[in-house]
Amino acid sequence: MTAKISTRKFDVVIVGAGGSGMRASLQLARAGLNVAVLSKVFPTRSHTVAAQGGIGASLGNMSEDNWHYHFYDTVKGSDWLGDQDAIEFMCREAPKVVYELEHFGMPFDRNADGTIYQRPFGGHTANYGEKPVQRACAAADRTGHALLHTLYQQNVKARTQFFVEWMALDIIRDAEGDAVGVTALEMETGEVHILHAKTVLLATGGAGRIFAASTNAFINTGDGLGMAARAGIPLEDMEFWQFHPTGVAGAGVLLTEGCRGEGAILRNANGERFMERYAPTLKDLAPRDFVSRSMDQEIKEGRGCGPNKDYILLDMTHLGAETIAKRLPSVQEIGHNFANVDITKEPIPVVPTIHYQMGGIPTNVHGQVVVPKNGKHNDIINGLYAVGECSCVSVHGANRLGTNSLLDLLVFGRAAGNHIVDFNLKTKSHKDLPKDAADRTLARLARLDGTTSGEYAQDVANDIRSAMQQHAGVFRTQAGMDEGVTKIAALRERVANLELKDKSKVFNTARVEALEVENLIEAAQATMVSAAARKECRGAHTVYDYEHPADHPTAPLGRDDANWMKHTLWYSEGSRLDYKPVNLKPMTVDTVPPKVRTF
Repeated sequence: MTAKISTRKFDVVIVGAGGSGMRASLQLARAGLNVAVLSKVFPTRSHTVAAQGGIGASLGNMSEDNWHYHFYDTVKGSDWLGDQDAIEFMCREAPKVVYELEHFGMPFDRNADGTIYQRPFGGHTANYGEKPVQRACAAADRTGHALLHTLYQQNVKARTQFFVEWMALDIIRDAEGDAVGVTALEMETGEVHILHAKTVLLATGGAGRIFAASTNAFINTGDGLGMAARAGIPLEDMEFWQFHPTGVAGAGVLLTEGCRGEGAILRNANGERFMERYAPTLKDLAPRDFVSRSMDQEIKEGRGCGPNKDYILLDMTHLGAETIAKRLPSVQEIGHNFANVDITKEPIPVVPTIHYQMGGIPTNVHGQVVVPKNGKHNDIINGLYAVGECSCVSVHGANRLGTNSLLDLLVFGRAAGNHIVDFNLKTKSHKDLPKDAADRTLARLARLDGTTSGEYAQDVANDIRSAMQQHAGVFRTQAGMDEGVTKIAALRERVANLELKDKSKVFNTARVEALEVENLIEAAQATMVSAAARKECRGAHTVYDYEHPADHPTAPLGRDDANWMKHTLWYSEGSRLDYKPVNLKPMTVDTVPPKVRTF
């Protein structure tokens, strides 16, 4: 069966051409390795392009700062579910990767003295929480756009090979369990190929399209997560999904946290700056999970805005047209295009909207995929790496701080690239492909092509999104999550019964969408089962049943450190769960001990 498929050989195959994939590929191509980068879209259309606000790094250009403060904020922001060794690694590397990016040609905004402009961002403080700090290195409100184009240009210079409009389908593992390549669909022809590799790196981004209201691009269907889950690899901490406080109401389009970094204010129906009540010190610049819960509380208590009292207003009118045009030009465009609002003259309606997955494929700080084996929690899968949003190092824990996503992909994309280079792959030979290398993929495609009845993929996908929105929202209940587990299990049965009406090969987007739904269901079930099992409140996982009393609704002291200071591991086979401990020991500094999160 495999012999009929074309096979190409590379030193490294990277799946995904966003920021993390291209940062890794740049390191590899510069080292002279033969690298293939697969992408469903043109590289500069990857979802990294949508990141707006900035990259967190303790440069200290605008106010006093150092990496120790950044480390503390990230641990606290993670609600103590982040691994402190990985967090230290990321925060210490941050200035280095930002200056490196600057030298690549990244067009950062500048201060009068020529240094990189930095704005305040939610949860980032100086002197261990005492006051907001300016840490977000920004290129107006198009930081991700500038980053992606900078990395693409450098990759073109380094002669990286891009396979554009290719979709990776499955990881190929040999008898020892090592990764030896991937199968992939060339969308233009509909042909399946084997890409035989000494190393495979997954950089496929998140799975935010499992929710109905999302800031994520339509391509964010959790492809890397699906590939990993089908290959027997667990998914870590998938119950933790970040709701961004400021998605445009009714549209879900992101308004960067940079708005509040520049001084925008959230107001309720009474015109009140309500965040002063919930977070007296940081106010509107509290972490995202905190602000989202506060907004949701205002709406639930009848202080929402609009005829249905179902949104909050983000007020930027006091910033002035000149500041908005200079620092937030994209936000001004979004206001016109998606809300029919001139943000220089009136506030814009916003609601918390799903934005980012904190969980993913478990890895170490080198990007190597790790799994429990023979009593070890972090046994390395040879030849397999994951970086960016599809991975879980874990530096974000239960809640990611704004700007740490772009930092994550730069730090760990670079670290994975360096680690692979150090293996000196050019002197090593390819491991043999197993005889059944493409059998799983061919069986999936044959099943779709052989259908004569069944359901339309997007109908099932929409039902997945509806169920996730209903049962895994900003506030959760145990009964609701339990019902969600049942619904998603039933939807998995429906995913197995998809019908492909159009059997043509050339650019058959219906086939691509059906394959994407098979990835969506893995991410959705991992999320729902993991969430229902976690009997506490922590970060973005806020459950009414375990909440703190109503006099302080946004500080969920229902966090249970004695029983739940551990990472969830979900396995697709049997939809079973396992757990591993959080690493509370940093590399060189003292542990930040758990305490109540107040801002």
